[in-house]
Amino acid sequence: MSTDDKNRAIAAAILPLVGGAENISSVAHCMTRLRLGLRDRSLVQDEALKALPSVMGVVEDDTYQIVLGPGTVARVTPELEALVAEAVPQHTAEELADRGAALKAARKEKNATPFKLFLRRIANIFVPLIPALIGCGIIAGLNGLLINLGWLPGVTPALAAIASGFMALIAVFVGYNTAKEFGGTAILGGAVASIIVFAGVAKIDVFGQTLSPGQGGVLGALGAAVLAVYVEKWCRRWVPESLDVLVTPTLTVLISGLVTVFGLMFVAGEISQAIGDFADWLLANAGAGAGFLLGGLFLPLVMLGLHQALIPIHTTLIEQQGYTVLLPILAMAGAGQVGAAMAVYLKLPRNGSIRRTIKSALPASFLGVGEPLIYGVSLPLGRPFVTACVGGAFGGGFVGLFSMLGDSVGSTAIGPSGWALFPLLDGNKGLGETIAIYAGGLLVGYAVGFVATYFWGFSRELLEEFDVDTETVTEVTVAAGTPSTTPEPAKV
Repeated sequence: MSTDDKNRAIAAAILPLVGGAENISSVAHCMTRLRLGLRDRSLVQDEALKALPSVMGVVEDDTYQIVLGPGTVARVTPELEALVAEAVPQHTAEELADRGAALKAARKEKNATPFKLFLRRIANIFVPLIPALIGCGIIAGLNGLLINLGWLPGVTPALAAIASGFMALIAVFVGYNTAKEFGGTAILGGAVASIIVFAGVAKIDVFGQTLSPGQGGVLGALGAAVLAVYVEKWCRRWVPESLDVLVTPTLTVLISGLVTVFGLMFVAGEISQAIGDFADWLLANAGAGAGFLLGGLFLPLVMLGLHQALIPIHTTLIEQQGYTVLLPILAMAGAGQVGAAMAVYLKLPRNGSIRRTIKSALPASFLGVGEPLIYGVSLPLGRPFVTACVGGAFGGGFVGLFSMLGDSVGSTAIGPSGWALFPLLDGNKGLGETIAIYAGGLLVGYAVGFVATYFWGFSRELLEEFDVDTETVTEVTVAAGTPSTTPEPAKV
């Protein structure tokens, strides 16, 4: 079977289990998850979906999210979109969309909090930028290595331009996505945000200070684009239709641009500088404790899908310092997860089903994709999820301790984690020392996650419930004519 056929087969297997094409109102994806807007949540067959070999887990949030893993999700999504387009008659789309919007609004009103909805919006702005950040970050790391080795001196300037071009204009892309996310005209958001990176702002004095191109960074771009959306919406209400095409974009760019130049750039610049200064101060003065807390609490954020709301902070640090010192610490959460999974594997020698899940998910987890183990192993078991967090806390504390000692470890881009972060590592000391500290943190996370889970991750009742021969139980159950079921998450 070709790769295209395989991806289409995965999409075809998923479609009926989420209620068919008629039940899908939107299709999107992030790094690892297929995100579906559903009209009727009750039509979804959760257990059947989880049983599909290609599905690593499911998450119910603002959208219904199916964890397929990096690479796979980007290829399956267009296949599913094509199947939905083929199956749903065009003349009923508006009617179904209205029904789906009503159901979605009712569920949002019942379950969603304003803060969580705000974080999702922020994440939606920055998530589409991750592929470019990864690509440019890896090229920057390669270029730094070549410069240190003295190789290819005629090529390194070109690589530097390729790696830096996107970051130089990232404010424009943030402004574009922000306006789009908040319901405005995307290109107007990008136009206003482009003022921030325009070299000519160096001729402007504000509050007794001369502005610098890029001052305010992504935070300034985000604020400028949000302001542009509100100005545009106000213009749409009050400007006559005959003049709208001329007046609305002009006033939007003019008003938002003036506020950006004479206010937002300065304020956002101060905030961005404060974020960088606080991160440096925190790790220099309380690095071990801060690393312990950040590494220990990151897995719950991943579980909720809210970890992407940290992207603006990472991006701000990369703009200022060339790397984010937070990401290597947060990556230790995945190390704790790996160690915990290894302990579970040894503690449940008779449970072939869980052991197969761990074996299949471990390679991706070593590369920083922790969701398969979270939703397939540690979270359903209960205690191992907590002990995995303990492993991440100690790994984060290890990296944070070296920050206190003056050895900063950072990442030149965001997205990858685990072993995949090695090509992106950078710091204030030599590359070898930076790699050694990060690798040491991973080993601490693996070891503590394993030990904590092996000795304290299982109660006697939990072992009795899960350390059973699942294949034999399934065969007996089926022979008796009783349908097999997946056990409920453990109560610990």
